[in-house]
Amino acid sequence: MPPLVSVLMASYNHEKYVEASVRSVMAQKGVAFELIVIDDGSTDSSPEILERLRDELRFTYVHRPNKGLVPTMNELISMARGKYFCSFASDDMMPAGRLQKQSEYLEAHPEDPLCFGQIVLMDGEGRHGEEFDPRYTRSVPRVTFDEFFMGKKEVHGCSEMIRLDFFREHGGYDSEFPFEDFPQWLKFFKICGSLPVLPVNCCYYRQHGNNMSLDNTLMYGTFLKVLARYSDHPRYKEAVNIWKSHWFSMLAYRDKKDALRKLPQLWSFSLPFLKRFPKLFIPRFLLKR
Repeated sequence: MPPLVSVLMASYNHEKYVEASVRSVMAQKGVAFELIVIDDGSTDSSPEILERLRDELRFTYVHRPNKGLVPTMNELISMARGKYFCSFASDDMMPAGRLQKQSEYLEAHPEDPLCFGQIVLMDGEGRHGEEFDPRYTRSVPRVTFDEFFMGKKEVHGCSEMIRLDFFREHGGYDSEFPFEDFPQWLKFFKICGSLPVLPVNCCYYRQHGNNMSLDNTLMYGTFLKVLARYSDHPRYKEAVNIWKSHWFSMLAYRDKKDALRKLPQLWSFSLPFLKRFPKLFIPRFLLKR
């Protein structure tokens, strides 16, 4: 009998974290699930770690040459057998009960093709806070397309659970972009109008120096390309300025030198930007994310 949920993990050079990530998934209770892992050509010891874990814990594992994140995610989708699926990073950790809680919600709400949840931030050593990241808690209980497009409410890609047939019907991950989540969520918000965000911790999200999400230049350019697909929206230019202000705020927190270099690209004479501009001059330890 097929599992109810497929957990899909693309692994790449996370030898320090991948074992904890896999074990946190395999420890889930209360729902029939499968874990499918593709190692996307890691050059560290991740393949050896995953082979050992596969033999111990019994999950599906494929190791092959590097193809990139989006092709790997689409390959994982083609292998999934569950009614629902969630993608999960090989450096994050899954809280107990996550799969059961989200699948129970979707079973009880067939009108929703997917749902998001909350995250708790965690550092490279596994230390995490007790509270949800406030950027995502603001999104409860539903987010509309306009709220997401205008950068007023956020969702986190590691917290989703999606009906597999709905996802396949709408074409899979977009290979035009180097990462998968933001283009997909905008498309699904556009299709659905609004989507639920559950008050459930779905991920201990690890922040460390090797996160793909820290490639600032790559992500900035991709965000602008994705937004440009909706240039017919009456508030498109305003949305671009808001997302630029978010981007500047993130850089001013993470890397003030990079924020200063990118200031000519990100500057706008708009209230959202002007509210965030002082962060450039405030020491990081005094800033809230």
